[in-house]
Amino acid sequence: MKRPGPTARVMIGLIAGAVIGLTLAQLAPEAGARAAAIAKPIGKLWLSGLQMTVVPLVLALVILGVASASDAAASGRVARRALLTFAILLCGFSAYSAICAPLLLRLVPHSQALADTLQSATAASNVALPSLSDWITQIIPSNAIMATAQGAMLPVVVFALFFGFALMKIDAERRNQILGLCQGLADTMIVIVHGMLLFAPIGVFALVLVVCTEAGVSVIGALASYILLLIVLYLGATLACYPIVWLAGHESPLRFAKAVLPAQVVAASTQSSLATLPAMIESAEARLGYRRNVVALVLPMAVTLFRITSPVQYMAAASFIAWAYGIELSSVQLAAAAALAVVISLGAIGLPGQVSFMATVMPVTTSLGLPVEPLGLLLAVDPVPDVFATIGNATGDVTATSLVAQREGDPRAASSG
Repeated sequence: MKRPGPTARVMIGLIAGAVIGLTLAQLAPEAGARAAAIAKPIGKLWLSGLQMTVVPLVLALVILGVASASDAAASGRVARRALLTFAILLCGFSAYSAICAPLLLRLVPHSQALADTLQSATAASNVALPSLSDWITQIIPSNAIMATAQGAMLPVVVFALFFGFALMKIDAERRNQILGLCQGLADTMIVIVHGMLLFAPIGVFALVLVVCTEAGVSVIGALASYILLLIVLYLGATLACYPIVWLAGHESPLRFAKAVLPAQVVAASTQSSLATLPAMIESAEARLGYRRNVVALVLPMAVTLFRITSPVQYMAAASFIAWAYGIELSSVQLAAAAALAVVISLGAIGLPGQVSFMATVMPVTTSLGLPVEPLGLLLAVDPVPDVFATIGNATGDVTATSLVAQREGDPRAASSG
């Protein structure tokens, strides 16, 4: 009999924790309280094990991301144009999520009982945002080592950007030594994360058991709202690609839709952008008629550096946690978090799914001063809307290729609008 995969084991832990927690809450509240008291430190330890890897992993990934982007930009005009297209699209979709996620969550009634339970169950009792002036002045760290020790992700990422760009200006031999160190650091942290994810079913079971015992069915409704929020945002991002290729790429939306549909089907079935790459190449080259030299360069770059749904996910998760705790985020904070989401998404492409969740969503969440403890629950349900994310990413990759092909004067791209 085939053993269930990692995602299936996490879902089993989630369901088991919810069923046992809700049953104890209804039939034996005292036994439920004792079970929650035992499970609470277990879930906290598992989350702490994941959290301890985030700062060094993000620091290394951002530096490596700057280096890889610089190398790609040095390879020619098409590569530079592709990178600029990626950055513009990521900024647009990050802003889209920063605006739409809070607006959509306002349609869902807020439960103060859920917020109280989350604070109690996740040991995040002191949820207080810094003042706006303090938050702005802390963006650039006066002491990078202290910011790293405190887990202040936005200053850490800003320092990593400065470090990465400065690193490109020094002697090549010394630069490669530091990049090798960063790659080794990232690889080591990923090994640790993989080890912690082996215990994910236990950690998720403990977290869900505690929250369901104390909050009852309201937590199930909240998680369902989060899943629905992600699906709606992913579908919105996918649909936005069609007017983008029409307005910016002078491509017929109907022709584009027919051409990209086979790639979307493969993306839905594999849930892997890399596995969808051959189908995307066929859509762009054979069906849309773009030049092979443009397609062969831009699409592999897109799969490596570009996922339109990544900043959407980061902002949606942060907005959901703020909504769950009843915290209002200012437009300035959302804008800065959206910019951070773009940087994180460019640096973290290529990480395994569950590894990338904690390494990417947590920095955006902590940059807003929000508690990270609920991320364990969101990690457990993340595979559910993932199919829509992969469809959006495949569509976005072909969209970026269409825009670059048009800018390169591709006769097929220019005449099809």
